[in-house]
Amino acid sequence: MDLILNRLNIVNYKNIAGAEILCSPRFNCFIGNNGAGKTNVLDAVYHLSMCKSYFNLPDGQNIRHGESFFLLEGRYERENEPLEVCCGVKRGQKKVFKRNKKSYERLSEHIGLLPLVVISPVDTVLIDGASEERRRFIDGVISQCDREYLRHLMVYNRLLAQRNALLKECVGRPVDGDMLSVLDERLAEHGTVVLERRRIFASELADIFQLYYAKVSSGREMVEMEYCTTVKEGGMLETLRENRERDRILTYTSAGVHRDDISLRLGGYPVKKLGSQGQKKSFLTALKFAQFVYLSKQKGIRPLLLLDDIFDKLDAGRVSQIVDIVAGDTFGQVFITDTNRGHIDDILREHASDYKIFNVDDGEVK
Repeated sequence: MDLILNRLNIVNYKNIAGAEILCSPRFNCFIGNNGAGKTNVLDAVYHLSMCKSYFNLPDGQNIRHGESFFLLEGRYERENEPLEVCCGVKRGQKKVFKRNKKSYERLSEHIGLLPLVVISPVDTVLIDGASEERRRFIDGVISQCDREYLRHLMVYNRLLAQRNALLKECVGRPVDGDMLSVLDERLAEHGTVVLERRRIFASELADIFQLYYAKVSSGREMVEMEYCTTVKEGGMLETLRENRERDRILTYTSAGVHRDDISLRLGGYPVKKLGSQGQKKSFLTALKFAQFVYLSKQKGIRPLLLLDDIFDKLDAGRVSQIVDIVAGDTFGQVFITDTNRGHIDDILREHASDYKIFNVDDGEVK
């Protein structure tokens, strides 16, 4: 089954004053100069799926300059059933998010309804950034498939904040051992669930990732990914207990699933250190394609795929391979941004049977 966005309405979102976009069920390409607003269209699509901007901006900063609100509306087909999603934000007020005109009590209830995968230039933080970025990636993917995982993760983060606050309060005096024991037991309970779920996910994703990297790179390089944890063999509770004195001195929790990472290697070496720009982009593209296949399998529905300016810094061979992959039967509706109309026209004419091209200029979409 496919998830299809049929119509997208945007009002006062970033630099877009107003746009009504009737989408192709297959390829939708937004062409324009840098800063014209192409990425903002894709971010509006992301916002309707994930209840926030892809760039983690506060809601007020997504409102067009000089306006008091933004409004996003999407009309979808999900498993052949019509679905309408609406998101509205007024300055200084709580966000309103509706599904078929009924407001959500908690935004977490919406996550996973409209599965989506984005490949964007900002994703280089998955390789070059800190471990926090890679954990966020893992958590975002699993949370779209497993609400229980999201619940355990949210409780874990709340307990972690309480434990760190307790450690900071007790600088220069003994820590309340009973309180710390209670927090450790509850942290271990939820952290163990998070750890096991992440390990399973990383193992499943690694095989798909290697397959897609071989396709993107035409088999020129070998890649690996592995989940690395700070939790010792004795388990989460034993790790927390062993680190108590160290944590008391540091005034924060030094080990646990909040400190874990994914090792990403190219030819046996960290891609962060040795990968070229093109190799890193291929690495990220293969990783996101693997995410797409994983979500499709878990949800039983093909997510939307958003490709934001991914052809820059890639050679012609890799570009052709990527478009050939997303034009295949594995993928569904695709949204692409590019700066070169002739470039994208030629590619789609060769690979795609159904597509629309939109020109974006200073926030206007035509």
